[in-house]
Amino acid sequence: MKKAIVSVINDLSTDQRVHKACLALQKSGYEVLLVGRELKSSAPLLPRSYNCKRMRLIFSKGPFFYIEFNIRLLLFLLFKHNNLLLSNDLDTLLPNYLVSKVRNKPLLFDSHEYFTQTPELINRPFVQWIWKRIESFVVPRLDQMITVNESIAHLFRQEYKLQVHVVRNIPPRFTPQSEITRKELGLPENKKLLIFQGAGINMHRGAEEMVEAMTLLSDCVLLFLGDGDVVAFLKQKVQNLGLADRVLFLPKMPYFTMMQHTRLADIGLSLDKDTNLNYRFSLPNKLFDYIHAGIPVLASPLPEIKKILDTYQTGLCIVNHEPAEIARTAMSMLGDEKRMAEWKTQCLAAAESLCWENEEKILLEIYAKFN
Repeated sequence: MKKAIVSVINDLSTDQRVHKACLALQKSGYEVLLVGRELKSSAPLLPRSYNCKRMRLIFSKGPFFYIEFNIRLLLFLLFKHNNLLLSNDLDTLLPNYLVSKVRNKPLLFDSHEYFTQTPELINRPFVQWIWKRIESFVVPRLDQMITVNESIAHLFRQEYKLQVHVVRNIPPRFTPQSEITRKELGLPENKKLLIFQGAGINMHRGAEEMVEAMTLLSDCVLLFLGDGDVVAFLKQKVQNLGLADRVLFLPKMPYFTMMQHTRLADIGLSLDKDTNLNYRFSLPNKLFDYIHAGIPVLASPLPEIKKILDTYQTGLCIVNHEPAEIARTAMSMLGDEKRMAEWKTQCLAAAESLCWENEEKILLEIYAKFN
C-alpha cells in the first residue's frame, strides 16, 4: 500500500483539519502516519484508524523549540519510507521539502493560515524575516499547495505564481447522539449563554473586550471553551470585574464533547480584530462549528466571515470592538425572538452546504493527482 507521512507541529489531539486530511488520504488508498509533538499537558490520543507519532522534545517554546522540532522531523522523515509527504503550515515545510528533494518524493503543502503575518511575528521583524525567507525559498518551488480560503489563496497566487487550491476547514455534519441538557453539563439554565470557543483564544481576538461587555449583559453568561495565550489574563480580568459567576472557562476537549456544549448556547462569538493580514483574511473553524450547532453568530466584519454571514444569513457583525457596541449588538440579537429563530433555521440549512462532506471532494481530487 502507498504510504503518506503527514506532519504538523501541534500535539494532534484537537486538530480536526489534519485529522480529516488523514482520513481523506486513507480514502485515496494511502497508509497514513501522522507526526506531531507531545507536551506534558497533552491529552492521550483517542484510537484512530491511522498511525500517529508524537515526538517528545527538550524545548517547548521559543527558537530552540522550532530548531529542535525541525531537525527531529528532518531526521525522522529521511529514514521513513513514503510515497507522499503532506506538510501542514510553514513551521513543518522546510524539512519536508528537503526530504522530498533528497528522496525524490512528491510534497503537498497545506497552509492553515497566512503564517508570516500572524500577530506572534509581526512585532518580531527578525523572526518574521527568517520565516519569510523559508517561505520564499520553498513555496515557489512547489507545483501546487492548499490553503483555507480564497483571500489567502489569492495572496499566495499573487506572490508566487503557483496553483493554490482552497479547502475550507469545515466540520462534518453534526448529529448529537443524545439530548444532553445544560444541567447535565453544569451550565446555567436561567441565563442566555454566549460561547467563545477555540484552540487559539489569543490576543487580538476580541476576548478581552467580550469580558468587559459582560458588565453590561446582566442576563447573560459567557463561556470560554478552549485555550490560548490570553486565558490566564482573562481569568484575572474576570476576577477584577467581579464576573466570576457569569464568565466561565472550560478547557479544550474532544470535538464531539465540545459540540455538545456549543449546541446549548444562544449565540456563538467570533471577534477577531483586523490587526494583521492573517486575522483580516481568516475564516475561523468556530464559525462553522456554531453554524453546525444551529446557533446564530455574532462576529467581526472580516471579509471571509462577513461573506459567509451575508450569503447564508446566519447572524450579525459588530460595527467595532468597543465593549458597549458588542453588548448592544448581543442584546439586540437576543431581544429579537423572531430573527433568532430565523437565524437558527438558516444555520441548519447552511450546514447542509457548508460541510466537510463537500470540501473533502476537492481534497480527494487533489490527492488523486499524486496517484
